[in-house]
Amino acid sequence: MPQAEGRGGNAASAPQLRASSLRTNICWIDGGNAVVGTSRPVLPVDGEGPPRTVRLRPYGIDRFAVSNERFASFVAQTGYVTEAEHFGWSFVFKGFLTPHVLAAAQVAPEAPWWVRVEGACWKLPEGEGSSLSDRKNHPAVHISWNDARAFACWAGGRLPTEAEWEHAAMGGRVSVYPWGDEDPDDTAFFPCNIWQGRFPEKDLGLDGHVGTAPVDAFRPNGFGLYNMVGNTWEWCEDLFRVRSLSRVAKIRNKVTRQQQQRLMKGGSYLCHASYCHRYRIAARLGCPPDSATGHLGFRIAYDVEDGNAPTRSH
Repeated sequence: MPQAEGRGGNAASAPQLRASSLRTNICWIDGGNAVVGTSRPVLPVDGEGPPRTVRLRPYGIDRFAVSNERFASFVAQTGYVTEAEHFGWSFVFKGFLTPHVLAAAQVAPEAPWWVRVEGACWKLPEGEGSSLSDRKNHPAVHISWNDARAFACWAGGRLPTEAEWEHAAMGGRVSVYPWGDEDPDDTAFFPCNIWQGRFPEKDLGLDGHVGTAPVDAFRPNGFGLYNMVGNTWEWCEDLFRVRSLSRVAKIRNKVTRQQQQRLMKGGSYLCHASYCHRYRIAARLGCPPDSATGHLGFRIAYDVEDGNAPTRSH
C-alpha cells in the first residue's frame, strides 16, 4: 500500500456538530478475555504473533463499515473537509482508470498499481467524472485516520482497538477468518470481497464485485457483523507496532514511530493469497494517519455508558 507520508498540512479541524444519540445497527459485546494475534503467522514481519491475551471491557461496534450515504450525512451536517480534499489528490487503483488518465498519471514507485489522481476523494472515488450515484451503500473510501476519528467523534463513538476489532471479527469463535478456517479460492468459495485472478492485471470478479461491494454484502459472522475482512481496510485506534526484539522489527518500529503510523485491519478487495494474504483476522498493516486510498475505510466502536446499550447482544 502506498503511503502519503509528507503530504503536509494539518489534520482538518474536528466538526462541532454531533450525530443524534439514536444508534442503530450496533452490536454490543460483553467484556472478557480476548486473544489477539496468532501462533501461526503468515506474515511474521507484520507482527501477527505471538498471540497475547487482552482483557476487554464491554463495548459496541457497528455491524457495517461506514457507508458513503452515512459519511455524506456527516459532511452535510458539519461541513467537514477530508484530508484527501485538502491535499487535492489521492491514490486510485490503476485498473479503474482510463488509458488517457494513466498516460499522464504519477504512479507510486513501491506499488505501481496505485496512481495519484488529482481530485480523487470520498465523493469522487476515481477523480473527476466519477460519482457515488450507484455506491451510496458502499463503504466510504479515501478516508484518513484523522478523518475517521472526526466522524467517530461526531457519531458519539471512537475507533476500535486492535483487540476489540479482532474479538468482534471472530464472532464468538476462534478461527482464521470470520466464517471459519476455510480459505477463499478462485473457483467456488467466495465468502468475502477479495481479488480473483492474477494481480494486478485483471480482477475476474467471481465473487460478484470488482472494487468495493455494499457494506451489507456477503453473510455476517457469528456476531452479525458484515465484511470484517475484504472489501476495505479499516482503521483502528492503535499505533502500529511489531512486538518483537528482532533487528528487522526494531528498524520497522523506528519508522512507524517517526511517521506515527496507525493500525489497519481486514484487508480489501485488492487482496489475494498469492501476494497479499491480509484478509485474515490476525493480519495487520500500518500507515501514516493522513494516508488515504481507494480501498481504505472504517467502522465505529462505542463505549458502554448509562443508557448506551439497552441490551448487549453477546
